[in-house]
Amino acid sequence: MPTRMETCLDYRMTGQALLFHLSDIHFGLEDNRALDWAKAEIAKRKPDAVAITGDLTMRARHREFDAAREWILSLDAPVTVEVGNHDMPYFNPIERFFAPYKRFAGMEALVAREIDLPGLALVPLKTAVRAQPRLNWSKGWVTDAALRKCLMALDALPDCARALVTVHHPLREVGTQGTALTRNGNKALAELARRDVLAVISGHVHDAFDLVEDTPGGPVRMIGAGTLSQRVRSTPPSFNELYWDGSELSVQVRNLGNVPTQDMMIDAVPENALPPRDPEEPVAPIGEASRADSPAR
Repeated sequence: MPTRMETCLDYRMTGQALLFHLSDIHFGLEDNRALDWAKAEIAKRKPDAVAITGDLTMRARHREFDAAREWILSLDAPVTVEVGNHDMPYFNPIERFFAPYKRFAGMEALVAREIDLPGLALVPLKTAVRAQPRLNWSKGWVTDAALRKCLMALDALPDCARALVTVHHPLREVGTQGTALTRNGNKALAELARRDVLAVISGHVHDAFDLVEDTPGGPVRMIGAGTLSQRVRSTPPSFNELYWDGSELSVQVRNLGNVPTQDMMIDAVPENALPPRDPEEPVAPIGEASRADSPAR
């Protein structure tokens, strides 16, 4: 009689999946050539699911959400969408605090949507919050309630299923209050490690990465997607193509510059989640940091 481990391995091997991981589209400053290319690739490759890890808009304006909604709903694949810090109302504080997701109307069913595939699930974890006790609200925060909701979803999965956790902000903490990337990031990573998640996929930094973070609960793989906007930082517009063969998860960075995947990936997540502002900053190996990419844009 096969052991539970052997049964799970057989089950996973039957569940292969092709996933497209997009992020930081920033309608309002979108790259139309990149969007047309990504949409054509989705139509051609027919991925089992598309994960968009936040920042659909530039300033959460109604017209930006209208454009984002039209494009996303036109994709021929199951889609899950995370909320990014740019997707929270900027100019309407009442709406930001009391109805922060109102502008997702028409695609609200896609927001923080769990997608279940054979042997593999995409499980959301919210990192964008409406306010924080620090000046820079663009950074991530994993609230206890958000983490609890994610962990409950993970614990409810079948024993043999693996999970990708979808977030907007990379979860790595650097341990200092002033420059921490995502509050409670270490705590979240440790809990996810204990659930043996396949990887945490994110956006926000506009450059791709594939890193392993050590935590008290064990190692966790972190995969970041680049941007499909004009707000490029060190690498050309890109998205990630993830392939799960039932036992291994592979990552290919698809980009408009035909740059090899390994050269597209940054060596470390920037400590403060901001892009390099100087070409000498050693963030991405391509070294094409955009001086025009100001946080004010």
